[in-house]
Amino acid sequence: MTPQLQQAIRLLQLSTLELQSEVQEALESNPMLEQDEGNPGEVADGSDARQDDRGVNGSDKDTPVSASENTETISDELPTDSNWEDVFDTGATSFSAPEAGAGRDATDTITVSGAGLQDHLVWQLELTHFSDTDRQIARIIIDSINDDGYLATSVTDIHAHLDPKFDIELDEIEAVLHRVQQFDPIGVAAVDLQNSLQLQLQQYENDTPWLAEARLLVRDYFGLLSNRDFNKLGRKMKLTTDDLQHVITLIQSLNPRPGSAFNTTEPEYIVPDVYVVKKKGKWLVELNIEATPKLRINSLYAGMIKRGNTSKDNTYLRDNLQEARWFLKSLQSRHDTLLKVANCIVDRQQAFFEHGEEAMKPMVLRSIADSIEMHESTVSRVTTRKYMHTPRGIYEFKYFFSSHVSTESGGECSATAIRAIIKKLVAAENPAKPLSDSKMANVLAEQGINVARRTIAKYRESLAISPSNERKRLA
Repeated sequence: MTPQLQQAIRLLQLSTLELQSEVQEALESNPMLEQDEGNPGEVADGSDARQDDRGVNGSDKDTPVSASENTETISDELPTDSNWEDVFDTGATSFSAPEAGAGRDATDTITVSGAGLQDHLVWQLELTHFSDTDRQIARIIIDSINDDGYLATSVTDIHAHLDPKFDIELDEIEAVLHRVQQFDPIGVAAVDLQNSLQLQLQQYENDTPWLAEARLLVRDYFGLLSNRDFNKLGRKMKLTTDDLQHVITLIQSLNPRPGSAFNTTEPEYIVPDVYVVKKKGKWLVELNIEATPKLRINSLYAGMIKRGNTSKDNTYLRDNLQEARWFLKSLQSRHDTLLKVANCIVDRQQAFFEHGEEAMKPMVLRSIADSIEMHESTVSRVTTRKYMHTPRGIYEFKYFFSSHVSTESGGECSATAIRAIIKKLVAAENPAKPLSDSKMANVLAEQGINVARRTIAKYRESLAISPSNERKRLA
């Protein structure tokens, strides 16, 4: 592949945010490129920067070369015999937002950042009176706390790794641990979930309704609660169904991951590449103009290039002009390809935009590639980390591709539609008698969709839905 083709393919794979960084880097490194502010009378794309064999004053000597006379073009197909991953790096591609705001200027945050849990605990440690030895033990304990807020190492292991010369007993470590467990967030440094819930319940006022029962349940009957054996749990605690529900509601208000509020993951922002809107009864695709780079050739520098001049400065300007032309052509190729693929997706998935996930049709990359007469690998790169803003939310292009399951009528049902049906069945099920995978398979079979129980289980797990025995709860 030529360097120009490699550049075109590389721009094609970039997400919108990465493209903006790439454009900024090009602006800083190439004096021939500048941002197009829309001022009248200036060159927009370099086509008016006259660079043919005539001079600036009409002579053959001083006229700059025209950017429009470049006969080299970029192939629409962008073919390559090698795999994309063999040439370029790829990143995570599996996020699809289920909901989105109506405003076009909204930026969706998919992760939350904050102060680190370890730093927060060390800060409290510095404000607490400890002996030098206890302070060292506390630091070891804090270092052993994972991101969820749990103690990832046993007290015995901590004791075993301490220097024997300090002659520290096991009960001393446990005493320091109990003090650290009083730090914020409540429930931190617990050895397991049961311990964390107990620590959190200790912080409630004693007159809190159902507090005594909740403490008893967590302390003595936590196993029955974990197995959702509510009938036996009610008999053991001598509580009616309504009273037991009050107790469980109090326990459910606790935080099973006390350290989760201190997630230090860097935020990743989603900027839609295209918008899908319905106008006059038709679904249309529009490029996100605000996220589309607006560049042009700097007419002043382009006009300084002289034909036949082999000076270092002139050669530098000429080389940068050629690079700028190719960069602009690569950007235009990216936009055109993006629109082609997006239009084809919307055309094939109109039922989804009208009725939702259950109407999603099965679709594979090859069908899109054949439709727009492009290489399948090109379509794959266009759909990676590119996002579509729709009235139903923001979705990655790849979200619209899924395998199919045959129906009794001889038709096909997409995997996405089956997942949506499973989600709907679980949402509507009797919480006291949740649907098993086999039962859901039977319900789908009644709708003419033949899906094996193992397939139901796979789709259910992909939706992060627990098995029926774990979904069981009081009605």
